[in-house]
Amino acid sequence: MSQAIITTLTVVGVGLIGGSFSRALKAAGAVERVIGVDQDADNLALALRLGVIDEVAPSLAEGVRAAQVVFVAVPVGSVTAVVAQAAPFLPPGCIVTDGGSVKEELVQACEPLMPADTFFVGGHPIAGTEHSGAAAAFAELYQGRRCILTPTAFTDTAALNLVRSLWQAAGSRVECMEAATHDRVFAAVSHLPHMVAYALVHAVARSAEEEENILAFSAGGFRDFTRIASSDPAMWRDIALMNRGALLDMLDRYSAEFNALRERVATGDGPWLEEFFHTSKRLRDGIR
Repeated sequence: MSQAIITTLTVVGVGLIGGSFSRALKAAGAVERVIGVDQDADNLALALRLGVIDEVAPSLAEGVRAAQVVFVAVPVGSVTAVVAQAAPFLPPGCIVTDGGSVKEELVQACEPLMPADTFFVGGHPIAGTEHSGAAAAFAELYQGRRCILTPTAFTDTAALNLVRSLWQAAGSRVECMEAATHDRVFAAVSHLPHMVAYALVHAVARSAEEEENILAFSAGGFRDFTRIASSDPAMWRDIALMNRGALLDMLDRYSAEFNALRERVATGDGPWLEEFFHTSKRLRDGIR
C-alpha cells in the first residue's frame, strides 16, 4: 500500500460521488482517515457500517475542524451554502473542493468565502450511475474516467496540485479547464442528454395514458436511452437552473435539429433521413 497523500479527508454528502471518492482513496492508501457529514443520519450510519467512512461527524463544524481536505459532494444548489457554513471552522491550510457538474457560478461564489490560508479548488469528476446513497459507492467508479478541475487566477498552485494528486490516486485522468468553458461543454454532452431523457419519458408516459400498457412493451433502446432519467431529480433541477444559460442554448440547438428531422419525416424525404442518420452514426461511432 502506498504512502498516504493526506491524513484526514472530510466528505460532505456521503453518496455515490462522495462515498466512491472515499472508497477509492482508502483502497489506494491515499488517506488515513475519512470523516463523513450528511443530513441523512441513516445514510451516514450505513456508510460507517459499510466502511465507506471511518468516523461520523455530529455536525458540519465538527466534521471539518481537523480536515486537511474537504470534499463537498452535495447537489450543486447546496454547495455554496455548505462552504459558507463550513468556512469559519476550517483549519489553516485546509483545501475545499467539490464534485459539482456546474462550475462558473460555484467557483465565483465559493472562492470569496474562504478564510485566509484556506483554499478552494473547483472540480467535477466525469463519472456516475443512476444510483445514489452510500450503498451505491464503489472504489472503481473513477478508474480511467476524466476529472475536470477549474482553477482561476486566485487558485493556490499547491492546493491545485494536491487535489490533482488525490483524483489521480482515485484512478482519474485529470484535466484543467476554465469554468465557463466547462459549463458550455457539459451543457452539451451531459446536461442536454439528461433533459432529453426526462422529456422522452414524459412523452411516452402521456402516450401510455391513451394506449394501455404501452410501457410494458419498452425494449432495450428505450430502457438504455432513458436510464439517466432515473438520476436524482433534485440534483438535476439544480443543474438545470444553475447552468440555464448554456443549457438553453443547447436546448435551442437540439430543438432546431429535431424540428428539421420532424419536417423531413412529414414530407417523406427518405434520402435526407438516411443521410441524417448516416452522419449521426459516423459521429457517434467516432466517440472514444
